[in-house]
Amino acid sequence: MLIALLIPLGLAIAAFAAILARAVWSAGAKPTREGLVLGAVTNFFDTLGIGSFAPTTAWFKFRNLVPDGIIPQTMLVGHSLPTMAQAVIFLILLGVVVDPVLLVGCMIALLMGGLLGAPLVARARIWVIQLVVGVALLVAAGLYAMTNLDLMPGGGTASSLPASLTVIAIVANFLFGILLNFGVGHYAPSLIMLSLMGLDPRLAFPIMAGGGALTVAGAGVRHISMGQIDLRIVIGMAIGGVPAVLLAAFLVKEMPLEMLRWLVIAVVLYASAVMLRASMAGNRESRVEAAAAGVIG
Repeated sequence: MLIALLIPLGLAIAAFAAILARAVWSAGAKPTREGLVLGAVTNFFDTLGIGSFAPTTAWFKFRNLVPDGIIPQTMLVGHSLPTMAQAVIFLILLGVVVDPVLLVGCMIALLMGGLLGAPLVARARIWVIQLVVGVALLVAAGLYAMTNLDLMPGGGTASSLPASLTVIAIVANFLFGILLNFGVGHYAPSLIMLSLMGLDPRLAFPIMAGGGALTVAGAGVRHISMGQIDLRIVIGMAIGGVPAVLLAAFLVKEMPLEMLRWLVIAVVLYASAVMLRASMAGNRESRVEAAAAGVIG
């Protein structure tokens, strides 16, 4: 089964890399130094379980690297290749232990949700995107705090779930796939959900990384074709992120991450406040414009 999963994953990685390289070549985009460093740092700690979406969004907003309206898709495409590298590693290390129905079902469901959500975020108003991302950052900060305070579920020892819980997990992953396009990471909610269901938390990683790899490949291709991304940041994050994933996976076994998580919480809360404030301002402007159009009409 592992070979059956790795072959299509390898083909997806090759196809995505080729499409991204062609887009970068056509646009003449060159990686930025900040993108390289950001990709390396966020993906290094993502491999250790901290997550990459919330810190990346926070840094984008803090530094004003890209416009708010294209933050989610730029981040998703930028993290695509590093996420694929994680998937290969976790599938090789732990994939053979997980129930294949649960593993494949969640992976496909996440992919389908990601494909459905890609055009939704492209059509959404900027203030709506700001609102979704701002709330997502608040949730992420809460999850980081729960981890530091030992309130996260410890999980069980199971390698499979009952049929009813398997169906729930698959449906939930479909929803997580849609939200990925809005910059809402799926690692933390997936880990909590599967752990509460009794799955060994370690076995959640091949499910999360495998599904994430397929999803970012599928949704990422759609975002690349739509052109609403910053390719300079994207290629920088990809080039910096892949080596960082390999380093974290093979050289780092244990690392005290509590202090880093508290720092991430502070940064994420700040970015969330800024994003929500921008969303409220954008909503007010939208209402004013709508009212003015109604008066003129």
